[in-house]
Amino acid sequence: MGTMRIAITGSTGLIGTALLRSLRADGHEVLRLVRHTPRAADEVAWDPERQTVDAASLAGCDSVVHLAGAGIGDQRWTSAHKKRIRDSRVLGTAAIAEALASLDAPPRSFVCGSAIGYYGDTGERRVDETAPPGDDFLAKVCVEWEAAADPAVEAGIRTTFPRTGLVVSRTGGAWGRLFPLFKAGLGGRLGDGSQYWSFISLHDHIRALRHLIDDEALSGPVNLTAPEPVTNRAATAAMGKALHRPTLLTVPPPALRLALGDLATNILQSQRVIPTRLLENGFTFTHPTIASAIAAA
Repeated sequence: MGTMRIAITGSTGLIGTALLRSLRADGHEVLRLVRHTPRAADEVAWDPERQTVDAASLAGCDSVVHLAGAGIGDQRWTSAHKKRIRDSRVLGTAAIAEALASLDAPPRSFVCGSAIGYYGDTGERRVDETAPPGDDFLAKVCVEWEAAADPAVEAGIRTTFPRTGLVVSRTGGAWGRLFPLFKAGLGGRLGDGSQYWSFISLHDHIRALRHLIDDEALSGPVNLTAPEPVTNRAATAAMGKALHRPTLLTVPPPALRLALGDLATNILQSQRVIPTRLLENGFTFTHPTIASAIAAA
């Protein structure tokens, strides 16, 4: 592929920032959808809650990558925050999908963020993209979130849903919070540590997103997780080893619930998610193991 014109929502987040840098480093033109009045030539106005998008500015884009959404883990799940988690994703996605569908020459691809929360608690069971959704709050949000992209799908735009796992990075996301705790020697198991965590290094996540932008053969849900999910106990041991710190502490479930509210349920649930479609499509992981993902971060 030659140079492309690509628009991104959520360009200031952990993943958006890294994707923007990666695309620009390869000479692609990147537009950023912003919620303020555009101040630079590469900015396009949109308002996810009001569902307004400056669609005309998206004309001529080869691909649109939609990553915006209120943080899942950055505060307690009050009913107001749960509404924000849902609305920011569902309304924002509908606005973007409708704007793209309205264009005379829509983009070739629409990469519409989703999450492995779609599957709910899978316990010991390995699940891939063929598995049905769970029935907890985040699973229901993911179902609505993906369905909100229907206008783009119906307009014939190749639409993929990267169902993102836990991104291993020092600079943000859930793992960004774990690094300082472990460095201080305060790292430990969450609950009994038997729950599976489906992780992916930030580097592989960006490579996988770019694969979805480029690969004409992929549409629908694609799990963005490394091939071997690990238990929280194994992830804890790997963090301790990498950072040369003890990991003797255990955070009991009641303490997590007290600190985090409903979010605790999500951290304690088990998600053993396999990236079948990426692997079948020939994608290779630079950091397939938890040790290599932590070392890379």
